[in-house]
Amino acid sequence: MSNVNFNELLDAGSHFGHLKRKWNPSMAPYIFMEKNGIHIIDLHKTVAKMEEAAAAMKQIARTGRNIMFVATKKQAKEVVAELVKEIKMPYVTERWPGGMLTNFATIRKAVKKMDSIDALIKSPQWNNIAKRERLQIQRERIKLEKNLGSISDMARLPAALFVVDVMKEHIAVAEARKLNIPTFAIVDTNSDPNSVDFPIPANDDASKSIAVIVKVMCDAIVEGVNERALDKDKNLEKEIEDAEEREVKQFEDDEDNKPVRGSDGRRRRIGDTGGDDNRQRRGGFKSGGGFKRK
Repeated sequence: MSNVNFNELLDAGSHFGHLKRKWNPSMAPYIFMEKNGIHIIDLHKTVAKMEEAAAAMKQIARTGRNIMFVATKKQAKEVVAELVKEIKMPYVTERWPGGMLTNFATIRKAVKKMDSIDALIKSPQWNNIAKRERLQIQRERIKLEKNLGSISDMARLPAALFVVDVMKEHIAVAEARKLNIPTFAIVDTNSDPNSVDFPIPANDDASKSIAVIVKVMCDAIVEGVNERALDKDKNLEKEIEDAEEREVKQFEDDEDNKPVRGSDGRRRRIGDTGGDDNRQRRGGFKSGGGFKRK
């Protein structure tokens, strides 16, 4: 897991909070001091909370489930989209569509509609449609791509939600809490840290601050995915070894039970005493030799 560097957070301005008059009293444990009417966040507690959140993210990623990132504010859009796209996780950087989680079936229908439009554009039937209607379909496709393009591959609800600014994304947080989905969030001094499961006290208005924190979360997810792949490889190797051991044991058992030819040319299994002894027990031979006539 990436080491959370105190100095990186300091250089990114993660310690700057909001004006004192805008603060949320629930953030008191994470505030270091007040300076010139602005609250200063205790970065030591930020580092501790980041490590806790990153460890939880890593464990979720090991299960193979998706983690959705939500950042619709201007300062976070490009940063989050760039970092999350690299690790192939779903993200929302445009307007949060109400019911994205609680009404997921309807959202999936909209994604399928986008796929059907793509199929129509590639088909020969596309050239037979009137030009005006084609323009309308293309505009609808662009609109769907803008709002849902980043979650088109998400077939089921995410295992967790990471939010930048819980006040702006309060609808997303409320939907996740309703469905008992774990929530991670960057919370500033004007936010309520109790509204999410894993709060990270930091400046949520500076692009550099957001980039540092999201990068750590993404690195933790990558580590979890890699460990999952490594565990799969180990399990596969173990299954192959077990299969080879079973084959060797079966071969040895077959060799032990394989019939061999005796001195009389008859086939018998290993361990048999032979045909002569069996006939003597049945009384077929007399000790003097020859058959005994009745």
